[in-house]
Amino acid sequence: MAADDPRPLTLRDVSEASGVSEMTVSRVLRNRGDVSQATREKVLEAAKTLGYVPNKIAGALASSRVNLVAVIIPSLRNMVFPEVLSGVSAVLEETELQPVVGVTDYLPEKEERVLYEMLSWRPSGVIIAGLEHTDASRAMLKASGIPVVEIMDTDGTPIDCAVGISHRRAGREMARAILKQGYRRIGFMGTKMPLDHRARKRFEGFTEALAKEGIEVIDQEFYSGGSALAKGREMTKAMLEREPELDFLYYSNDMIAAGGLFELLAQGIDIPGQIGLAGFNGVELLDGLPRRLATMDACRAEIGRKAAEIIASRVDNPAVPVEKIVELTPKIDYGDTLKRR
Repeated sequence: MAADDPRPLTLRDVSEASGVSEMTVSRVLRNRGDVSQATREKVLEAAKTLGYVPNKIAGALASSRVNLVAVIIPSLRNMVFPEVLSGVSAVLEETELQPVVGVTDYLPEKEERVLYEMLSWRPSGVIIAGLEHTDASRAMLKASGIPVVEIMDTDGTPIDCAVGISHRRAGREMARAILKQGYRRIGFMGTKMPLDHRARKRFEGFTEALAKEGIEVIDQEFYSGGSALAKGREMTKAMLEREPELDFLYYSNDMIAAGGLFELLAQGIDIPGQIGLAGFNGVELLDGLPRRLATMDACRAEIGRKAAEIIASRVDNPAVPVEKIVELTPKIDYGDTLKRR
């Protein structure tokens, strides 16, 4: 089968790739029958490499799609993603399509499992967070034969379509805004980045823009797990003890920035005169803070809407061309914590 062949994979493709009969392939994939371990491993490896996912729809419906759209996101605890889901739902409720949600906890191997299970029910489309996936996940998405929209990020090459923002550009723009206001001694706090690719790209863009002006991040700290508010406060206190001369704190998200704000207020620090701070995401829940955080809107609901519109359009008429990459433009909100001259 050619790599760019758009038709769905079949048992025959796995049979040809593994060199065993379709009946044997079927037995292996259904975990039935007397099949040697060597043959089983050969079939499973071929299926994984091709991206083949068995069809759980039986009988007359076996060749059909169901009116479900698989929406695969890293977390439901992070308030960013419910807003994306609201955008998806707002569009799909006007169609016959229904979203079904899978959560990966930012774990690539869990994303594989979730994707495999969802694709086995033959959804009409997939909306999946991020552009970074394992080889097995990419193979499954490419071989699915359905519309795929990767969301939240445009810094990369999508499998099919992408809707999001450039996180590197967002980081660069925030750095420029901070420098423009005269801040020079900057600290950074954020989530662990090997798995949070979008936070990593923002940090890369941020440090790149600083470097062009001869500025380096003075101190940085990363965390994983636990209350973001408490972590933000804890990390801010520790960083200021290490580097009391810092004049700006940039956080990878609004929740840890809110924790940092509470710590600065508790210490009686002049904000934004002595120390400024900014987060990312534009989370409305934090509008009631004692000071309005400087932040950048990540266009979450709009990303969900645009992605769902692409899926609905492609399902309704696969021949109609759609925009392959939709890049939205977030804007900086200076709030009360980033001074403006």
